[in-house]
Amino acid sequence: MKKVAFYTLGCKLNYSETSGISRMFEQRGYKKVAFNDQPDIFIVNTCSVTENADKKCRKIVREAQAINPDGYVAIIGCYAQLKPKEISEIPGVDAVLGAAEKFRLIDLLDGFVKEPSQSKGKVFASPIEDAVDYHVAYSLNDRTRTFLKVQDGCDYPCAYCTIPLARGKSRSDTIENVVRSAHEIASRGVKEIVLTGVNIGDFGLQNGQRKETFFELVKALDEVEGIERFRISSIEPNLLTDEIIAFVAQSKRFVPHFHIPLQSGSNKILGLMRRRYRRELYVERVNKIKELMPHCCIGVDVIVGHPGETNDEFLETYHFLNELDISYLHVFTYSERPNTLAVDIKPVVPQSQRAERSKMLHILSDKKRRAFYESQLGSERTVLFEDEVVNGYMQGFTENYVRVSVQYDPLLINEMKTLRLSNITDEGLVEAEEIESIALFVHS
Repeated sequence: MKKVAFYTLGCKLNYSETSGISRMFEQRGYKKVAFNDQPDIFIVNTCSVTENADKKCRKIVREAQAINPDGYVAIIGCYAQLKPKEISEIPGVDAVLGAAEKFRLIDLLDGFVKEPSQSKGKVFASPIEDAVDYHVAYSLNDRTRTFLKVQDGCDYPCAYCTIPLARGKSRSDTIENVVRSAHEIASRGVKEIVLTGVNIGDFGLQNGQRKETFFELVKALDEVEGIERFRISSIEPNLLTDEIIAFVAQSKRFVPHFHIPLQSGSNKILGLMRRRYRRELYVERVNKIKELMPHCCIGVDVIVGHPGETNDEFLETYHFLNELDISYLHVFTYSERPNTLAVDIKPVVPQSQRAERSKMLHILSDKKRRAFYESQLGSERTVLFEDEVVNGYMQGFTENYVRVSVQYDPLLINEMKTLRLSNITDEGLVEAEEIESIALFVHS
């Protein structure tokens, strides 16, 4: 029985696909092991959103060689689709598989036998136009919650982004299949499912035709017994409709938490980025959410240092975010990606300015998160606890994405418990109290 190990770089979608591929290996008789457990085969699922992700891939290959010089190293994922020849020349790489091939790697690599005479890795990477099939994937046994893939690919050619080049056209699972997967996940005792994809609001495209909608999917999943929570990982503001927001506000299972990419608070930069909305629409979405769900957590993606972004336009973004009723930021520093429209936009923002702008927004994010946490103190929330223990404490998330820390109790792992949020620690975590014990104390 050959041992196989996996390493995933990048997004939640990559985690769900790695987990799905690992189950394929186990069904074929391979044994899944930890990365440092002398595996015979290393599978590295890559990201290429930033230049840094490319460097990480190279480092993982070096680590794999150090762990087992005779191990077979196969590279899959976005970086593998974008730069297969470059990866194949990395010392230690045996095979590179593109988007249309990665789910067939067991058959394509025929036993994962290293060839001593091979000077560089074999390449199995078709043009991205060939990536038309949809492959079901969801993560299991990796985290407390499960990431369930519902959509892949993207038809939005944003100026800075390589995802359409790495994953192909937008395509989706069917509602029937997604519901079936949700039932399978529920049968394993999982309490929370995070819906993931490249552009999940575009759900419903099959063979280039719109067959269903994301709103219809949300309504169907809300009826799935056995899952306590569904969380929407990220959705474009122009695809987050009022009817979706209103439904989540009264939903049985969808939690009050939205992650909505913004990228810039300047309409000029949004235009350069080729985003499909302007800041006024974003304000409308945030206001609608807060009108129906004042306690809702709203996360924001933002890019700093995009070509053409002046200091005034960055400050426009900063002040826009500062005044907006949001809960936290995911800040990305722009990095040049070959074959994207942004590389030809001038002027280029110096790296030092990109770093300074990133730092300012990270500080703003910390302030926003703390303000949101403070607004939740005294409220009663349901916490789903995870299995990670640090210094005698365990953590979990409320339905509205407040990270809660309590003393370790093995009975709480993967359990939902309603608590009263009481205090914020120096580390920025929220402490909580037993509601029952408070009631008993007051009564006595």
